[in-house]
Amino acid sequence: MRVLVPLIFGVLGAAVLIWLGVWQMQRLAWKEGVLAQIEARIAAAPADLPRTVTEADRWLPVALDGRTGPDALRVLVSRKQVGAGYRVISAFETAEGRRILLDRGFVALETPIPPGGAGRVIGNVHLPDDRTSSTPANDEAKNIWFARDIARMAQVLSTEPLLIVARSMDPAEPGITPLPVDTATIPNDHFGYAMQWFGLAVVWTAMTGYFLWRNRRTAKG
Repeated sequence: MRVLVPLIFGVLGAAVLIWLGVWQMQRLAWKEGVLAQIEARIAAAPADLPRTVTEADRWLPVALDGRTGPDALRVLVSRKQVGAGYRVISAFETAEGRRILLDRGFVALETPIPPGGAGRVIGNVHLPDDRTSSTPANDEAKNIWFARDIARMAQVLSTEPLLIVARSMDPAEPGITPLPVDTATIPNDHFGYAMQWFGLAVVWTAMTGYFLWRNRRTAKG
């Protein structure tokens, strides 16, 4: 009994931890499938912009002809191996007369923003969720935004509260690098969680073995 109870406790604990690790690996496979579906949707052939955009239209690829407005809102961002800069958000008036928000891409801090003009945009409908509890308030007086607050941006630029993120623009805009939507910002931490559970199972098993070994030595002594 002195050995049996801790042995059962150790085996059950290790089994639970291993099961949690396996469950996280299953979640990883599911999440990778979801991300693959999203990536395929993002890269699909562009369609016409729906009259009414809903959650079901997230990442929908669209092609638009029209004109980019001269005003630009600057969203402070940072790119790896490039540094700080701004996302450029402008109004875009389509050939059908709709005014929507267009994320034209990235410019470095000191780069002048082109005034816009007529052209063709291929991009994706995006419903960004940039703002968190730690995101500073936008400094509209200095035209420095810290999140793509769609409702407020639409008010400032007199557009629909609808954002298209450019994948490409024709003609290309000098100095602006498109930042197409992708799955990089969608969290997928299941592998890390699985390794944590498996690691805990190893530690739990080692501690159980040490406890049983010590008990055995004590009993012999």
